Amino acid sequence: MVSRDPCAPVKCSGGAAILTIQRFDGTNVMLERFTETLRAASEAGWSHAVQHRFVNELFAGAVPDAVMARYLIQDHRFLDSFLVLLGAALASADTFAARLRFGRFIGMVSAEENTYFLRAFEALGVTETRRAADPDTQPTMGFKAIMREAADTRIYAAALSVLVVAEWLYLDWASRAPQPLPNNFVHAEWITLHDNPNFRGFVDFLRTELDRVGPTHADQCRDFFSRAVALELSFFEAAYTT
Repeated sequence: MVSRDPCAPVKCSGGAAILTIQRFDGTNVMLERFTETLRAASEAGWSHAVQHRFVNELFAGAVPDAVMARYLIQDHRFLDSFLVLLGAALASADTFAARLRFGRFIGMVSAEENTYFLRAFEALGVTETRRAADPDTQPTMGFKAIMREAADTRIYAAALSVLVVAEWLYLDWASRAPQPLPNNFVHAEWITLHDNPNFRGFVDFLRTELDRVGPTHADQCRDFFSRAVALELSFFEAAYTT
């Protein structure tokens, strides 16, 4: 006999929401985590991004200085919007533990990662005048817009959907880096910033939170997630466009 709702809404396992289907014999079959279903729906763009030319050249320490400079100038441009998004996630989170986790991460982004940018700009000969003069690329404008759009919803799951792409996709490519890392700190530290125990733990936290609250806002999550993946890919492409 089939239950009235063959797809149970959500079954929690280890803190992550797992979709389940009830068989005729009454047993449940666990399917993918919600975040896995989101990534699967954007698999083509996701795979293209994590295997992009920029990533491969970064691993080899072969990204031309001009490309790396353009990339980092643009990445640093949406740091403010990223902090707005993190703040919205902190404010809309439904548990004290989650708010503490976001607070710690905001402090790290405001300190360690920003320090990397300043040191990298100096090494690449990028002046403050150049940083201010370069116009936003289309992907940068898109990232600023989607981060603020998700923040403005005041919905935790919406903010998480963009954050999960921004952090998980970077962990995915960075974790593929072969050893040893490049000698140039500009390349090596950009990898280690996105593949270290603390960052892995934060990505696990984001995914678990989206697994938990996302299914209730599934359509909205899919929309934000897919648009964010497309922007990540176009952001890598833009670094090679003069």
